Amino acid sequence: MDRLPIEEGRVVLSTQGRDRGRYFVVLSIPEEGYALCADGLTRRLDHPKKKKVIHIRPKPLRLALDGGYPSGRLQDSDIRAFLRENGCGPEQPLCKED
Repeated sequence: MDRLPIEEGRVVLSTQGRDRGRYFVVLSIPEEGYALCADGLTRRLDHPKKKKVIHIRPKPLRLALDGGYPSGRLQDSDIRAFLRENGCGPEQPLCKED
């Protein structure tokens, strides 16, 4: 079975760390074995999460990072909307509620 490539725009599922179970979009691959990921909510475009590729699982969804957005460039709201529309939005609250 061929594994999906981890590439720019690919939706990935985090399998390790505090963000385990959350979906992200790969923004870039700065060096071998790492990917910069954002979800538009806790990890925004201006401060993406650097994840090891062994700690993320690629999904068969891709977001076009190159354009076609109302503002002319990708924004955090575009990432959130794409993940939510494809059933990859956050299922748990982001803070602990009493």
